[in-house]
Amino acid sequence: MMKHIRYLLPLLLLIAACRNEEKAGKAENTTPLVSNNGMVIVFPDQEALAFFKTETVSRDQINSDFTAVGNVGATILASNTGASQNIVLFENPELASNYTQLIQHQINIRQIEHINIKQKKTELERTKDLRLHGAATGQDLLNAQTGFSMEQTGLANEKAALMEHEARLKSGGFNPQLLRHAKAGTAYIICDIPENQLDKINQGQSCNIVFTAFPNEKFIGKIDAVADLVDNATRMVKVILSLSNASNKIKAGMFAHVSLGLSEGNAITIRKTSLVTVQGKNYVFVKTAANGFERKEIQAGQQLGDRIIVFSGLDNGDEIAIEGVMQLKGLSFGY
Repeated sequence: MMKHIRYLLPLLLLIAACRNEEKAGKAENTTPLVSNNGMVIVFPDQEALAFFKTETVSRDQINSDFTAVGNVGATILASNTGASQNIVLFENPELASNYTQLIQHQINIRQIEHINIKQKKTELERTKDLRLHGAATGQDLLNAQTGFSMEQTGLANEKAALMEHEARLKSGGFNPQLLRHAKAGTAYIICDIPENQLDKINQGQSCNIVFTAFPNEKFIGKIDAVADLVDNATRMVKVILSLSNASNKIKAGMFAHVSLGLSEGNAITIRKTSLVTVQGKNYVFVKTAANGFERKEIQAGQQLGDRIIVFSGLDNGDEIAIEGVMQLKGLSFGY
């Protein structure tokens, strides 16, 4: 009996070793294969694919309200002192200071252009004539020329300062000319619009506005201007909306929700769970074979509920991952 056991034991060990090697081989075969800098992921084990759920995307007609959060950046009030200019109340004190200084520089420029320079020019011409006839000295002529040059320099300085304050107001979303000609009883709302939605925004376009302070009331406003600057970090653009505020019910600093009726036409949408964002770029994983996925960069638009509009990067009929996306992201980018 012991003799048989002695011969049987090595055989059992050999069989066990073979099975371990077979299991190890199977484990290696189930490892996902990642290639092309993480863009292509292949799963040798078909069972592993059951973890990833997909959906087929298609183009559909999309109609929705684009909603943006804004705040009342300024209100226009009539002056009780009889001043020619209306009072502009800004939510941002820095913009208030810029606007006040801009108005003062405009006044100074008019004074220098229409009065000071004309007077100095007249004095210079008269001094030249007197000098020609021996009734003025060379010093008199030099003083007249210096006075005229100083007014010209002062005018250039005033215009430079005016441009600086104008630029700051425009960066905040306001057009100074628009404010100067605004009627008393007007409120201005500033809201941020994504850069990729600007083609949907038109000057004069109507919009619905609901204020946090008055949740049961709807106000109608219109788009007055679009800022000339795109925020480099957020890729957002400030849009200025105006509405009537004859009762002065709306105060500077109030929050509001702005709705714009948009028609996107035929567009592809994806579930928000499909999207991954890495270093400011948007990606999805498209199933390209029975056992593989390919990472594709897309240009994403606004979110409508739990879906996101895709402007480019996908084709009608593409099958994309909607579950297990974070696992694919980890395999693709290495984290």
